[in-house]
Amino acid sequence: MKIINAGNIVMNSYVYPILDGYVMIDTGYEHSMSGIEKKLQKQGVSLSDIKYVFLTHAHDDHAGFLNEMLGKYPSLQVILSEKAIPTLQKGQNSFDGGCSTLFAWIFCKLMGIFGKAEHRFPIVEKKYYDRLITITPSNKEQLEGLLQGKIIETPGHTSDSISLKIGDVVFCGDAAMNGLPSSKRFTIWIEDTFAFEKSWETLLGEDVAMIYPAHGNPFAPNDLAKYKSYISKIRLRALK
Repeated sequence: MKIINAGNIVMNSYVYPILDGYVMIDTGYEHSMSGIEKKLQKQGVSLSDIKYVFLTHAHDDHAGFLNEMLGKYPSLQVILSEKAIPTLQKGQNSFDGGCSTLFAWIFCKLMGIFGKAEHRFPIVEKKYYDRLITITPSNKEQLEGLLQGKIIETPGHTSDSISLKIGDVVFCGDAAMNGLPSSKRFTIWIEDTFAFEKSWETLLGEDVAMIYPAHGNPFAPNDLAKYKSYISKIRLRALK
């Protein structure tokens, strides 16, 4: 399977083929659609070829141009957790939880200094609600057939966080991170450390070759096994 990373140095937006088009894993920040479009065109893929956006969770860097994309491509559908809907309606990240490390806290404070601390993004307009497909026990198998993969609940970073296993890889969103200012594959922000640890156990149980995070390069699952014991030592640092 060919995986295209149409994102940038900050945020990965993965695209992979299905029988009748492509699936995009998350979008990106609000003003990044044109950049992603250009990268896909170089790979012979048009944004109009995207049939589904799989939203790993509703944050500004993952759903930033979702509303714009829904408006431009009328056949596009979004597969997401039901818990993501309130955040999409608000257009702002939740601030439950806190920064996972001191370095992450300092980074978040610096974002505030540069005016990037509100984490707002365009709300999804009501006229597009019928194209938001929330995952339920009754439709999960059908949605997995459309995506040609396995949907996995991986809360912790946020309550609505989900991952997608395709073959021997898993797209984990922010269930893990690989790059500064993260440490030991921890995500910068964690809502629930207990759920975060459980999600790592879930990912380790999937027996995949590589994990594709939304931030940083793909990495081997052994990293999660190596660093999992450190999660219990995390002391979340609120920004207020």
